[in-house]
Amino acid sequence: MATNVEQKWDQIIEDIAEYVVSYNVRECKEAISTAFYSFFDSIGCGFLALKFPECSKLMGPIVPGNVDKNCGCRVPGTSYQLDPVMAAFNIGCMNRWLDFNDTWLASEWGHPSDNLASILACAEYISHQNVSRNKEPLKMIDVLCAMIKSYEIQGILALKNSFNKIGLDHVILVKVASTAVCTQLLGGSKLQIMNAISNAWIDGQALRTYRHFPNTGSRKSWAAGDAASRAVRLSMIAMTGEMGYPSCLTAPKWGFYDVYTNGKPFEVPLPYTSYVMENVLFKVLYPAEFHAQTAVECAVKLHPLVVQNGGIDSIKSIQINTHESAIRIIDKKGFLRNPADRDHCLQYMVAIGLIYGTLNASHYEDQVAIKDTRIDLLREKMKCTENKQFTVDYLDLEKRSIANQIEITFKDDSIASAEIHYPVGHRQRRIEAIPLLKNKFLSSLNSTHFTSSTIESITQVYENQSKFETTSIIDFMKLVSLSINS
Repeated sequence: MATNVEQKWDQIIEDIAEYVVSYNVRECKEAISTAFYSFFDSIGCGFLALKFPECSKLMGPIVPGNVDKNCGCRVPGTSYQLDPVMAAFNIGCMNRWLDFNDTWLASEWGHPSDNLASILACAEYISHQNVSRNKEPLKMIDVLCAMIKSYEIQGILALKNSFNKIGLDHVILVKVASTAVCTQLLGGSKLQIMNAISNAWIDGQALRTYRHFPNTGSRKSWAAGDAASRAVRLSMIAMTGEMGYPSCLTAPKWGFYDVYTNGKPFEVPLPYTSYVMENVLFKVLYPAEFHAQTAVECAVKLHPLVVQNGGIDSIKSIQINTHESAIRIIDKKGFLRNPADRDHCLQYMVAIGLIYGTLNASHYEDQVAIKDTRIDLLREKMKCTENKQFTVDYLDLEKRSIANQIEITFKDDSIASAEIHYPVGHRQRRIEAIPLLKNKFLSSLNSTHFTSSTIESITQVYENQSKFETTSIIDFMKLVSLSINS
């Protein structure tokens, strides 16, 4: 017979809440600097995504015309002012759409900047509330600090715990991390943060169905927005004083562990500090699933040799040596149905690099994928194999490599190969990446409907980090959004 006793909080939940309320990330200079670049990189990805109708059709309120012109949360690059839950969905959807925002790879993978959607929505919401009570709005430094903590929670939980192996999508960690940080932004106590986190763990979790053959589809581009919006909702529920569930992970039969992991508890190999932000991976050159970034770099590097040898018709075979995670999620053969299918196909991305000498978002669209018959012909010549050492180095917390090697055998039996272990955007190539990240963001402004004077104002803020950090969230969101009459 079950006996009702007072429950102790699961240690993992308490540890996350304690980190959120107590750890001072403002002293983590490298993390603050990296968060600054992560912030603008994510916003720029959203600007670029708004050019694509499949993304822009999802923007705005659920009910047309349901906007708050006075104190609603703004959606960058648009004139929408929405409630914080829907604003988080919008921002998360656009920032993630092109698969071009930053990445974290470990036993679980994901995109830590997905958390920015809920952080921006909650930070602006509470700032409007503060102003209405004659209090100061939050500053952008508060946003950067919240980013560091959300990245840390998501990334540390991903180091040794593979949710994808049990069929759950990585956005579960976006929901947990965002819920914890947003509850604090809203003014929550440690208990309220724990209550909110527990509800995130017992919430309905997304399956990875939409990321894999034969069902790969565009939900993978709005799944993060969905998780971010749910995190805001759970945070706001917790702020009403709603109860939490202390043993939601460890409870026999009904807890997360017994339901999903056969009773195996999570491993947390590192303390929560600022490790994840400092080691986050930027997508700098190519909008490609991150396990393929070095493969695309190799393909682009080999492109001139392919041309020199007479083009792709001169190729007999292509060997791709990669790591286990890439084999598991992006090694695909057969017909690719849509852009979401193609940007998660290692062979497709390598083929584009070899044929065109570059890769951009338009290469995933039908006008390229269907009309250019060379792509599938080249894919048929490819074989993917796991390199065991690449897998070991991928999981090594000191190395964190994402290695790929491409070896091309031509019809005259000559061979050309390229091997890259760390992509541009890795911490080992951070100095190389910074000017490229700047160009990436400033170029994204040209895709917006901003006036030249607004673009100049945004550029000035980007080029002065101290000015950015002291800017209020309300003023910044006004700057990067269109007026309601635009």
